[in-house]
Amino acid sequence: MLNNFVKSNGRSGGRSRERSEQETKISEQSQIRLTNLVKTYKSAAGELPALNGVDLEIYPGEFVAITGKSGAGKTTLINMITGVDRLTSGEVWVDDMPLHKMRENQLAQWRGRTMGIIYQSFHLMPSLSLLDNILLPIDLCGLYRNGESTRRAMDLLTQVELQDHAYKPPSAISGGQQQRVAIARALANDPPIIVADEPTGRLDSVTAESIFQIFLSLVEHGKTILMVTHDSNLAYRASRTLEIADGEITTSNLSYNERLN
Repeated sequence: MLNNFVKSNGRSGGRSRERSEQETKISEQSQIRLTNLVKTYKSAAGELPALNGVDLEIYPGEFVAITGKSGAGKTTLINMITGVDRLTSGEVWVDDMPLHKMRENQLAQWRGRTMGIIYQSFHLMPSLSLLDNILLPIDLCGLYRNGESTRRAMDLLTQVELQDHAYKPPSAISGGQQQRVAIARALANDPPIIVADEPTGRLDSVTAESIFQIFLSLVEHGKTILMVTHDSNLAYRASRTLEIADGEITTSNLSYNERLN
């Protein structure tokens, strides 16, 4: 599943983002870098700290699981990395782009090309077909020539084995199938980084495993994945596990392969 798509994305004028396992291992340039990141929210009760001086580097091809209790700062962290929310102080760099210095319109365009975001609640447009849900980010970014957009969207649906449901609304398919559509939509513009916020939280264990296998396939072909999860079994199998408590990274565990060796 997804192998053919990752190997040949068909983008007009674009380059393949496929990266061999060896190239990923020897890469020394961090893809994501957070420096003394602070995020504070204002409320009637005063300032509420969400992130307290976080320093973090993530490298190309990593599969990073982010764990922690509710309210620990997991979602805030990925919102900083995706540029969805503004930091209070510090720096956020992604592929040498200073998110902390970019304007909102710049961030929106950059995010559409660089980040594929997957939510627990899917966030599919209920009035659109599955095909049109995937076409939406493709057409917004305009990275494909006329006529290529629909072929690409259908190819993505084929890769997640939902091509026979292309013209159905999201309400006509199961929760697990909706999450697969959400993954296909996140891959629409071939972003190098996939960010998933509790992508298996509403799914049964069998369906959650199938989603996890899709992520593993993407990592094998060079994508970088950040996944917020409460599922300790899935987190343990990621390349690296970060645990957040009270807005700080308290643990950065060894990779699954390192634990096996």
